[in-house]
Amino acid sequence: MATVSNAASQAAGAGARSDASGQRAGEVPKLPRTQMRPDFATVIGLAASFAMVGLAIMIGGSPAAFINLPGLFIVLGGTIAVTTVSFTFGEMARTQKVLLRTAFHRLPDTGEAALLMIGLADAARRNGILSLQDPVEAMRREPFLYRCMALIVDGTPAQEVDRVMEQEIHAMTHRHQKAAGILRKAAEVAPAMGLIGTLVGLVQMLGNLEDPSTIGPSMAVALLTTFYGAILGNMVFAPLAAKLERNSGEEGLVHHIYLMGATSIGRQENPRRLEMLINTVLPPAKRVRYFD
Repeated sequence: MATVSNAASQAAGAGARSDASGQRAGEVPKLPRTQMRPDFATVIGLAASFAMVGLAIMIGGSPAAFINLPGLFIVLGGTIAVTTVSFTFGEMARTQKVLLRTAFHRLPDTGEAALLMIGLADAARRNGILSLQDPVEAMRREPFLYRCMALIVDGTPAQEVDRVMEQEIHAMTHRHQKAAGILRKAAEVAPAMGLIGTLVGLVQMLGNLEDPSTIGPSMAVALLTTFYGAILGNMVFAPLAAKLERNSGEEGLVHHIYLMGATSIGRQENPRRLEMLINTVLPPAKRVRYFD
């Protein structure tokens, strides 16, 4: 996922002359350094939820009593297998990569992205679009922004850039929706596999009542599979699906800001108008003021 980190200090506006960065009017803003950062809300939230369950288990008895490999095999393996039936191997593999990006991803910041694009528009207004050739080359680490700006600098009509890149945003959103759909499907299947494991354990127990030594293990499978299914479905898959949808919306908004800025530069519009347009799509708390 893309972000423009610390852009507020480096992409200050031509009109905002009191900015601490000392950027002059019309100066091309520098693309700030981006870095991979963990999503602490996801990591800490998952860790805390499992810690609470683990603490309750330790207080109430032996943690070893909650470890049952046959039950875990039924729930985890069965959930993956049944979910795969509804999708393809390629989609399942891509979802695994998305899961990693959900926990460790580059957070997009809409306000900083807005300041960057307004700064680029102001520089292009004062110095001409061709003055952005060198800055565009430095944008390769932001693929969507680079493609937008490269098309504009190459002279592609703004309407064509808008059409092409809107299709790319739509395709990205569709991919994220597919990954979130896989996670939600897994969240539905996991409790069902837990119920299946419970039935398996009960059948084994009832079929061997004459042997008291089999009652305990069979009852463990019966109860723990339901436990495993509830844990995976409600504490892992469903929250990750919700976080992926949230991140997808945030990334889509940043990409729309990039596209609005690029097409505005291509049309040679007034940067103040771009500031006004971008603020209409930003939430009130993140609206920016570039010019005095």
